Amino acid sequence: MRVLHFYKTYYPDTWGGIEQVIRQLCVGTGRLGVTNEVLTLSRSGPSEIEIEGHTVHRVPLDFEIASTGFSFAAIRKLARLARKADVIHYHFPWPFMDLAHFLARIDKPSVVTYHSDIVRQKHLLRVYGPLKRRFLENVSTVVATSPNYLASSPVLKRFEHKTRTITYGLDKSIYPTPSQALKDKWRAQCGERFFLFVGVLRYYKGLHILLDAMANVDYPVVIVGAGPIEQELKEHARRLGLTHVQFIGAVDEEDKAALLELSYAMVFPSHLRSEAFGISLLEGAMFGKPMISSEIGTGTTYINIDNETGLVVPPDDPAALGAAMRKLWDHPELAADMGRRAEARYWELFTAERMAQNYHALYRELAARPR
Repeated sequence: MRVLHFYKTYYPDTWGGIEQVIRQLCVGTGRLGVTNEVLTLSRSGPSEIEIEGHTVHRVPLDFEIASTGFSFAAIRKLARLARKADVIHYHFPWPFMDLAHFLARIDKPSVVTYHSDIVRQKHLLRVYGPLKRRFLENVSTVVATSPNYLASSPVLKRFEHKTRTITYGLDKSIYPTPSQALKDKWRAQCGERFFLFVGVLRYYKGLHILLDAMANVDYPVVIVGAGPIEQELKEHARRLGLTHVQFIGAVDEEDKAALLELSYAMVFPSHLRSEAFGISLLEGAMFGKPMISSEIGTGTTYINIDNETGLVVPPDDPAALGAAMRKLWDHPELAADMGRRAEARYWELFTAERMAQNYHALYRELAARPR
């Protein structure tokens, strides 16, 4: 079986959560006999590369409007690659993808993983709305990434008759094992106990809320990642005089694994629905860490169950976030118990093997349907 994935960005250009999901899908379903290809846009021009057993086709990014990449070459390439694919797997949201689907005249079975509602671009959404609805009506199946998101998304409720839930999954075996020397280096820099955030520094991650919370507590916090608001956050931390918050920047996979292993707990203050799931939150559960997250009606609260795997606080509430950090810090036995339950929940629900098996079954079902 041949599956073609289509998304605006992918490795090695970007390393975000959706890219990680596509990677895990390609590796996992590849082990089940699926031949995967990924079509994506790139600023570095056209190329074709092999990554972990799947082929990545990169076509030039021509221009962007409201963070939406456009590529004339992608339409031609999509039509050509689709001819030999059994299933087309789209990853929403990306308005150009919807347009390309129709311009390339795709007539193969198709599935769209609905990663997130469009939250910020409300004015553009009114223009894009008719195309979005037609696209979601046209694809064969829609996949929600958690029961929480399916229940809270007005868009998914409209297409509930053709939507099923398949949660994200991670394969811990593909994460590198950090050397003792590397762990010693990070322990010397970060200390014996610290809260950890990992992610792209974007507006919906709620890191300004975390910084405001840290103005009243003095626990060590390590922020891993880069992004469009990085400088803004650093300036905010300087204004607050936060000497116990470290901005590490982007790190490679071995460094990230070392920091996950050494951390005391994960703090994940995302406060908007743009955070539909939280891959780095799931990484924390995979490494057996207690978690702090906000209740925003998305998959974050499917990963982190309040008072079981961690603590869940109201969104945009620095005082509540600080109180949750204090509770975990002052009660290490409670934190350790929550971490153990978080890891057990990962093995029960969120492995890459489980995700791959569910998608493989869906691919086979779609390929067997009459056109």
